[in-house]
Amino acid sequence: MKKLFALCAGVAFTLLLAGCDKLAPAPAAAPFNAVDITGAPYASNFALTDHTGKPRTLADFKGKVVFLFFGFTQCPDVCPTAMSKMAQVRTALGPKADKLQVLFVTIDPERDTQELLAQYVPAFDPSFIGLYGDAAATAAVAREFKVFYAKSAGTTPGSYSMDHTAASFVFDPSGKIRLYVRDTATPQQITQDIERLLN
Repeated sequence: MKKLFALCAGVAFTLLLAGCDKLAPAPAAAPFNAVDITGAPYASNFALTDHTGKPRTLADFKGKVVFLFFGFTQCPDVCPTAMSKMAQVRTALGPKADKLQVLFVTIDPERDTQELLAQYVPAFDPSFIGLYGDAAATAAVAREFKVFYAKSAGTTPGSYSMDHTAASFVFDPSGKIRLYVRDTATPQQITQDIERLLN
């Protein structure tokens, strides 16, 4: 009788051990490649006009991952590089590409007219949208996103350049700010992060 009890107890203990892995917490998700700024008390919205003349806010893109970059059309390097990277990301996403919206916010409204943005931004990908505002609206959205920008004098009044924050911001499909993407991020790293947000 004691042997039978010991045998039953042993079987029960073995079964208990077999189920222990089901009680353990799930492993933590892998960290993002970009800086996770989920819950940041800034970068919550914008009110600008797109390159077709339509007023836009973040709510217009709910249901999509939004990648927002601040730049200017006469930028010689960082801005076209960022847009080219995002064109590669859209290609890499394949069927999920329609769930990504790339927005280019100009910090040079003096030269970046609606017409110029309409030529420049969609040239990288037809789905990309250029956004602009007057000087006050541009300053307001820069403050909201804690983005720096300033004129850098050129040889003539109209040939100035713009110094500006080169990073980008990513919102999840619910419209919440999630990521701060440095300009050194690769298309592969950005694609991985966007796929995580979509999943």
